[in-house]
Amino acid sequence: MLHPYSVSRGQRIYSIFTSGLIHKDWGHLFMNMFSFFFIAFALERQIGSLQFSILYLASLALSDLSSILKHKEHFGYHSLGASGAISALVFSYILFFPNSSFYLFLIPIPINAVIFGFLYLIYSAYASKHASEINHDAHFFGALAGIIITIIFNPWVVSHFFTQLTSH
Repeated sequence: MLHPYSVSRGQRIYSIFTSGLIHKDWGHLFMNMFSFFFIAFALERQIGSLQFSILYLASLALSDLSSILKHKEHFGYHSLGASGAISALVFSYILFFPNSSFYLFLIPIPINAVIFGFLYLIYSAYASKHASEINHDAHFFGALAGIIITIIFNPWVVSHFFTQLTSH
């Protein structure tokens, strides 16, 4: 598990990555893998396996940075899961496929990817300000990392994104 108190003191640095390999429960793992399944393969075809791997691993680490800084003095705080990296993949996917539709679990109503992304960021920012067992900071900063890394590797995606939005 990620233990920001230890990491900020130069210990257990490896947990920045290993915390993404474990999940709280089967539901947490299922939601991450469910999201991964529906976007990862199309995204990997779009950007290639190497860039996909870099995006995933870098976002996993970057999504934890805010938690490390925020909780560096909280000995009892721990975090786990791959949600930050999954958020990065989702937002990278949105840059390439802004007119696609997302579905919220158990709600069979399509939501435009850009609208979904916007609402996701607002919710994550709101939820991170309120006490919760869920590390919403990782969701929010994972999403931002996904956007930034995707643009660094593919600067043309910005014009592609706006062209796709205005072509419908």
